[in-house]
This record gives sequence, structure tokens and C-alpha cells, in this order.
Amino acid sequence: MELPVLALVTFFAAAVNGAVGYGFSSLTVPIALLFFSNKVLNPALVIVAIALNGYVLAVNRRSVPVVAKRVLPVLLGLAPGIVCGGVLLASLNSEWLKFLTYISLVPLILLQAGGLRWPLKSERTIGLLLGSGVGTLYSATTISGPPMALLFNNQGLVQRDFRAAMALLRVAEAVLALLTYYTLGLFNAESLELSFWVLPSVLLGVPIGSFLINRVDAETFRRICMSYDAWIVGFGLSRVLIVLQLITTPAAYTVWLAIAAIDSYLLYAFFTRRKISQAPA
Repeated sequence: MELPVLALVTFFAAAVNGAVGYGFSSLTVPIALLFFSNKVLNPALVIVAIALNGYVLAVNRRSVPVVAKRVLPVLLGLAPGIVCGGVLLASLNSEWLKFLTYISLVPLILLQAGGLRWPLKSERTIGLLLGSGVGTLYSATTISGPPMALLFNNQGLVQRDFRAAMALLRVAEAVLALLTYYTLGLFNAESLELSFWVLPSVLLGVPIGSFLINRVDAETFRRICMSYDAWIVGFGLSRVLIVLQLITTPAAYTVWLAIAAIDSYLLYAFFTRRKISQAPA
């Protein structure tokens, strides 16, 4: 049952990635962690990420020269972070890794949902620091889209350039993570089986997402996907708090309800702003 569910989830996540340029891991991982540990899931997803983001990069290759200099500081920061994250993955308990994944995702999702932007003057310095943090987060959890999207959305990259920048970084971090996992002996038969289930869904989902995004409002589509993500992450966080015995069973689900309430308010504010901006003058 778990494998067909994973195939369906990854199809949806791949379609979102094909549409907006990121979101595959952040939409897949919260649900997949309900069935699999990070140590099984991560190696499978980095194999898929190379194929997925390689395709997105090829489609948006004309924008690579435009964004190359801007993504270079992030690229330089990735390598040490990915090694650090790989060591965490190899050494930490599976449930604590799930806790790290969920607790990292919550603020990133809600910040994006709130639409907060503040232009950065020292983009290179911030990019280098972000690269190290993103590398650690990606290697430990396979999630990096939300923080990188925050940076590039914040800096005003247009849609095609944004997709090229995200794909370039995602291919680089996936290759580095693959090498790190192999060195640490983290690949296993179960991870390879997962990747075989996921790859067909990705190959089908990405072009469908790319086709659909030209027929729907991209910002509205992205925002609805974020709400889905927030609710799933909130539920997963509540579950792992119970497993780790950090909060008792009834009280733990108040964390989920609090995240859902914040997201609902931000979703209401988003549609209110859209309605006002689209109203005739």
C-alpha cells in the first residue's frame, strides 16, 4: 500500500515542480515520512532529483548564463553543508531526523505563505551562508526548495530565470548528496526499489505541470500547494512529537491545529489582496 501511495504523491509533487520550479521534496517528504525513514527515503529521492531537475534545467537552459553568477555563492556553500547533513543522516535516530525535517519546514512554508520580501544588499554573502545551511538541510532531509525559493523570489528573479536557478542548484546538491551517501554507505536495496517506483511518476508529472501552469494563475496555484504542505507538515510534526514523547497525544495535535489556523489566515489574506488588486479601478 505504501508504494502506490508514494507513487501518487510523487506524481502530484512532480507536476507542481514542473509548474513552479520547485516543491518536489517539500511536498513528497512530509507524507513519505509517515511510511519510511529518512535513511531509506533520502537516497531514493536524490536519484530522482537528478533526473527531475536535470529535465527542468534543460528546458530552461537559455537562462543559465543569466543566473550563473547569482547562484555561484550558494553553490560554493553547498559542499560542506551536504557533508555535514550526510553525517547527521547517518548518525541520528530516524524519529529525530523526522522532527528535524518537520520543524525546519514549518517556518519556511509560513514565511512564503505570508509573502514576506525584503531586498538584500549583500546577496553574495547571504548566498554563501544560505548555501551551507541549505546543503545541511538537503543532505539530512532532501528538502531545500523553500529556503532557496525565499531567496530568489525575494530578489525578484523572473519566472524562467527563477526556474533555471532552482534547477541548477538542485542538480548540484543532488549529485553532491549522492556522492556523500555512497561514501557513508547509506544506499540499500529498499532505497533503490523506492526510486524505481517514483521515477515513472516524475517523468509523467513534470511535463504535465509545465503544460498546466500556462493555463492557471501561477501564484494562486503555488499558494494552494503551500497550504497543502503546511497542513501535512503540521500533522507529521504532531505525530513525531508523540512518538518522541515530547508532548502527550491530545496536546500534540494542537500544534497541527495552530499551524493550520495560521495558514488559513494567511490564505485568506492572500485571496483578499488578490481580489483587491484585480478589482477595476
